[in-house]
Amino acid sequence: MDGSFDFQALSAFIARAAEWAQSELFVSATAYQAGLIVAAFALAYGIARPFQIRVQAYLKQRSERPKRQFFNQLVDEVDDLLLPIIWALLQWLIAYVYIQFDYPDTLISLTTSLITAWIVIRLATSFLRSAFWSRVVAVTVWFIAALNILGWLDYTQSFLDGLALQLGDIRISALSIVNGLISLAILLWFAVFLTRLIDQQVENSQSLTPSVKVLISKISRIVAIGLAVILALGGAGIDLTALTIFSGALGIGIGFGLQKIVGNFISGIILLLDKSVKPGDNIVVGDTFGWIDKLNARYVSVITRDGTEHLIPNEDLITQPVENWSFTNRLLRLRIPVGISYGSDVRRALELCEAAANETDRIIERPAPRCHLTGFGDSSVNLEIRVWIDDPQNGRGPVVTECLLKVWDKFHENGIEFPFPQRDVHFKIDDEQAKGLAAALNS
Repeated sequence: MDGSFDFQALSAFIARAAEWAQSELFVSATAYQAGLIVAAFALAYGIARPFQIRVQAYLKQRSERPKRQFFNQLVDEVDDLLLPIIWALLQWLIAYVYIQFDYPDTLISLTTSLITAWIVIRLATSFLRSAFWSRVVAVTVWFIAALNILGWLDYTQSFLDGLALQLGDIRISALSIVNGLISLAILLWFAVFLTRLIDQQVENSQSLTPSVKVLISKISRIVAIGLAVILALGGAGIDLTALTIFSGALGIGIGFGLQKIVGNFISGIILLLDKSVKPGDNIVVGDTFGWIDKLNARYVSVITRDGTEHLIPNEDLITQPVENWSFTNRLLRLRIPVGISYGSDVRRALELCEAAANETDRIIERPAPRCHLTGFGDSSVNLEIRVWIDDPQNGRGPVVTECLLKVWDKFHENGIEFPFPQRDVHFKIDDEQAKGLAAALNS
């Protein structure tokens, strides 16, 4: 190499580029295509604009409803893409006509591919929360669009189809794997998208109980994802009958190693069907007391009063005794023991205890509070205040504390004494010890 610049090669490249531009771009066919592209855009704008105005008015009316946020987001995205979608449809129609009459359609095909790729990327990434998967979708779609524009898409498909592995009657190629992965990703995205719509509609329903809402949500998610996987396998060219051996092995695995997982899953479905527990219920399981936050496929999330979240397997709620304070209703009776001294007026103390209970905020009026004499202790007359509350999820301690403080104030105001332990001590001594003690006292 002498370091000189090859002007002849540059001149040849410029000449080829000019020849291509003159034969492909600066011809009447290209001008016609450009005119059709501009006309299709103007027609799409004229069709889309009235719809966009109506959609914006609809979103403005619905903006005060936060429960419809996901639906409003969907409508807003479709509204933004309405113009390019209509433009792409018109472009596809023009491209179809050009192919039928064997007209050159280089510019139309290029424009159609770019618009379609942009729509797919925008629509897919709008509902993907992960930035990583958004980039993966964008790169994949642009790569396929580039292959289509360069005319290499068919060659790439043939090359991938040639990379195949024969397993008996099943032929697995690189193309089928790629198609399967793409189909699975699209179908799973659509399944998640559909279940989110179903969850929103179910959550806004006023006629369904919390248990039924959770059950519908879980069943819809399982069915949607299962269908997505089955359709993706079928789209990849895999014979589903060949999976019978795998299903048999899976059954054996469930019988030996996965029985706890499957047991918890089935128990979760039973809990949702029999409505024995539901989100918001106050339950006691063993030493755990709290309210149910979520019902999941494997466990129930129970949050205690100190903020600790316990994940209790569904099977435990089926096989162990469970106290549900809000199964039939949220009424709960509390027993508050109180003691008074033997010298106090018992009848007056009963009246004061009932008055204190009636003045406590969270204690309800019906059933009315009652105070009973329950027995005579060693040092006190034992009373018991029996009251009802209808919000056990807020805890029992604050109610008991407030009620006892009011009893304390009323007892002091009315001369009712609280007891304290009293003991009689007897000393036994003989006569000589008694004489010595008397002499000591007299001296």
